[in-house]
Amino acid sequence: MKILFDFLPIILFFGMFKYAEGNTEWAARTATEWLGFMVSGGVVGTAEAPVLLATVVVILATLAQILWLVARGRKIDTMLWVSLGLVTLLGGATIYFHSESFIKWKPTVLYWVMGGALLVGQLAFRKNGIRSLMGAQMTLPEPVWRNLNYSWMAFFALMGVLNLWVAFNFSTATWVNFKLFGGLGLMLLFVLGQAVFLNKHAGTEP
Repeated sequence: MKILFDFLPIILFFGMFKYAEGNTEWAARTATEWLGFMVSGGVVGTAEAPVLLATVVVILATLAQILWLVARGRKIDTMLWVSLGLVTLLGGATIYFHSESFIKWKPTVLYWVMGGALLVGQLAFRKNGIRSLMGAQMTLPEPVWRNLNYSWMAFFALMGVLNLWVAFNFSTATWVNFKLFGGLGLMLLFVLGQAVFLNKHAGTEP
């Protein structure tokens, strides 16, 4: 259920983009009416309208996630705050400049921030971020925790590079498909691989 919650803004981004892509005249008219005061020139064309509307949706969805957690008295993960900051900053630039290039950088920056946080924690503070998250659920030897931490760093680094490659070598529609299905699919495959790896070591002496 949590993974659905985490990916909800991406799912809504995808849904709005696909609907607007299939209704470009409506998208351009609606984007101009809603966003004209925010965009350079005041008019949104049919080419950029789908990604601009989808960007507004993902900003609002991320904000709604935080407000929902606050209303329920739940702890808000630092990465969710980071995600809101990035999507607001880069999404705002996308809207103002009529350019999807800014929002395309958002997944990469977020992946690299997460990987960088694990790396800094490991090297500078001798703190294993993955063990901090999962240590209460299982017992693993120290080398296994360390390898697990580095494997997540590598995954985040590679996902950041892969996002940029798809974003700037294929159409925006292809990138939107990859953002949802590719990102979610690769994450699930990686988590399943981690589960198989952990199953071999869980419960062994640290």
